[in-house]
Amino acid sequence: MQGGIFARDDGASTQDPPGILREEGVTAPRKWNTDIPHILPHERVFPIQIGSELFRLSGASISSDAPSYFSQFFQCQLKQAEENGDDSNSIRTLYIDRDPVTFKDISLHLQGYHVMPRDGSHFVKLFADAQFYSLPRLISQLYEESIFISIGQRDFQIPRELFSDPGNSPNYFSLGFAVFFSTPTAVFPGLNREGLLRPPSIMPPSVPNRSADIFAEILHLLRGYPLHIKNEDHRAELLRDCRYFHLKGLEQKLIRHSITFNLTRNRHEITLRLDDVRQSGISVVSDPSTPPPPEMSTASTPSFSPPPVSGWVNYARPFVDDRAYELVLEIGDECTRLHLSSMRCEFFGDGKTRISRLFEVIATKLNLPTSQPLGLLMKKGGASSQPASPGNTPISEDWVRCVLGEESFVLLDGREWRREERERERDRESFSGNRSVATSGDEGDSGLLHPLQPSRKRRRTEISSAGGMSGSVVGEERESWVVKTGQWRLRVQHARNGKGGIECVLVAVKIDAVSAEIGRNMQRGFLAG
Repeated sequence: MQGGIFARDDGASTQDPPGILREEGVTAPRKWNTDIPHILPHERVFPIQIGSELFRLSGASISSDAPSYFSQFFQCQLKQAEENGDDSNSIRTLYIDRDPVTFKDISLHLQGYHVMPRDGSHFVKLFADAQFYSLPRLISQLYEESIFISIGQRDFQIPRELFSDPGNSPNYFSLGFAVFFSTPTAVFPGLNREGLLRPPSIMPPSVPNRSADIFAEILHLLRGYPLHIKNEDHRAELLRDCRYFHLKGLEQKLIRHSITFNLTRNRHEITLRLDDVRQSGISVVSDPSTPPPPEMSTASTPSFSPPPVSGWVNYARPFVDDRAYELVLEIGDECTRLHLSSMRCEFFGDGKTRISRLFEVIATKLNLPTSQPLGLLMKKGGASSQPASPGNTPISEDWVRCVLGEESFVLLDGREWRREERERERDRESFSGNRSVATSGDEGDSGLLHPLQPSRKRRRTEISSAGGMSGSVVGEERESWVVKTGQWRLRVQHARNGKGGIECVLVAVKIDAVSAEIGRNMQRGFLAG
């Protein structure tokens, strides 16, 4: 007998079937695996010709992954033979014009072997034929298989569990493979299979325009191994491809940041660039060590209930940090002008847009009325009908209030700036009769330390050109600084004159600034190095 037939009707057998266990003195019943449904007679052999090769498969093998194209064809053959009274052995050979090499793997699958795709090309061939032959078990297996993809002309096999971490799914690969599988049982999604002579041609998935080396490093990180970041250009390449492949969790691990414990303040801190702040990571934590502000008048009392005490903005990287840290925000790109007379920061360009977005989110976290839904805040910034500006948020004016405390470190024009210099200058101005100390109206700022204020009076300086022409210009280097890079804590407090009774104040941690154009030019570098 052939086709894997091991047992006769009388129970005798000349050969033990595979998988039947024997114990001494005990004869196990000889039967087929009961897990295989009886769609076709298990003992029958059915001929299938694929291309130029003839395959003979038992009914048990065909029934193991059914209903399928094969099982339905031979069921019809058996039914017709029974109705016509023909010999049940007169079964026509099923001919299909497909690749016999691929079908060898499919026949192994039907015979109970696990077939694993070797590469992207092999995967799409198995996938196309499994769909065409309507093999539900093989389709489901391929749905759970590793992702085969070519990145930058290099083949990768990616286990799906690599993308199981929070923030890394859905991603480019899971969404891209949805083209193949909308569901494990879908047959060419969007394509009507009625009258389909052969499956459509499917190209192996590939991303030729990305770096294979960078992607290999991303996989190394996803597997949990540490990776040495060589320089900021290397980090930028990794982040660029993380965003391209939509790996948000890994991106948050790679952004520039520093988490430390500040023993003086007895708090954990996270230092983060303004560009890398995401709205879901922002929170406001009250500061019970700060006394409550003085009572506000009824006229200035808002309709909402403000926080009972002042607080600090905290941050936790989405998908990564399990707790929030006090945020030290780094703002660079020379987008900040610090006006010393009023102790306000004026922002420009993208920095102005981003700080406006951040203030809108903070206001939303405080349940203050905002001009946009939370989901749009970090994308547009400010009201859609208004330009992005801190003044269009409920917690700031156009120029943001800031504080230089005793603990603030300032590097001005390349050297450390000390408060004693400002005191000596103020004394000289007072002695010469030019004393005009400005007050910022911040007396009720909930215990924040205020810096010594410079004179509001602008000094006029006579300058002469080489041609002998002279004029007077305002000495703005004494009135404002251009902050090249600044690190700030964000304090939320009650404001006497705030639009909503609450304002956000930038408390300086470290500042690198220039007082005039000459200070900026002094720090320029030549292109030749």
